[in-house]
Amino acid sequence: MQHSAQSATTPSSASPLLVVGSVAYDDVETEFGARKDLLGGSATYFSVAASLFTQARLVGVVGNDFRDRQIFADHGIDTRGLVTDASGDTFRWGGRYHADMNSRTTLYTHLNVFERFRPDIPEGWETSPFLFLGNIDPELQLDVLSKVRPPRFVTMDTMNFWISGGKRAAVLSALARVQGVLVNDEEGALLTGARTALGMGRGIQKLGPNTVVLKRGEHGALLFHGPDIFYVPAYPLETVIDPTGAGDTFAGGFMGYLARTGDLSLDNLRRAMLAGSILASFCVEGFGLDAVRTVHLDAVRRRYTDFESLTRCPSRLL
Repeated sequence: MQHSAQSATTPSSASPLLVVGSVAYDDVETEFGARKDLLGGSATYFSVAASLFTQARLVGVVGNDFRDRQIFADHGIDTRGLVTDASGDTFRWGGRYHADMNSRTTLYTHLNVFERFRPDIPEGWETSPFLFLGNIDPELQLDVLSKVRPPRFVTMDTMNFWISGGKRAAVLSALARVQGVLVNDEEGALLTGARTALGMGRGIQKLGPNTVVLKRGEHGALLFHGPDIFYVPAYPLETVIDPTGAGDTFAGGFMGYLARTGDLSLDNLRRAMLAGSILASFCVEGFGLDAVRTVHLDAVRRRYTDFESLTRCPSRLL
């Protein structure tokens, strides 16, 4: 069962969603086994999750060894921006997760053709109203922003390598030009020097984005939007098979829902947070894309109903 049938139900009012990021092959080891040559990368997880709600437009690069374009086609993802660099292989990453699934050891990182990646936005895509800048060199993020008309809503991701390395100034320049950012606690602390979630969220807002999503893994996620704060827990699971790509899947669910509804109100941002958390919960239940690629809206709605029950508070305390 693929998303292609589900994609046909996407309303005509849904806006296309442009994502620029990595497409990779991963070798992953967890206590549940080892899998090689899993399709991965930030743009892959993001676009597959987003495709549940709207059409994703993917900009990335793969090498001459790439063989998985059909997966994108099955999900209605437009890959005109996914170029093949025949001079080498696709970006590859290998990692081993520890028993707690919250920490991992990187076994290798081979950038391959991704090291020479220069995003090229296909004609017509520069007017995409929703844009997600995946975890790529912040100078490339700035380059993409210079090539598109100001989107209605653009969010970005980043990582400690860029923040604490020689690209911090570029990260800050990108933050000043986007409406939203999704980061984890480590990245939030590096950006702001704060030690608490509240300090990180408010500190990042001062750098430019009015909307900040602080991803906290099994501890859920916090939304900072203007003066308002909203918390969504992680969906409770008995078993986590593979956490790879959960953050990008969250981002795909979050942005995909906003692109589908076109509503940037606080209440709808809260719904988008729930959509992101639910999609991430499916992602970690299998290796790579195994679980999330077969999810349909009915399953998402069921977990949304579970969330309503899990988070419903009594009318009063005393």
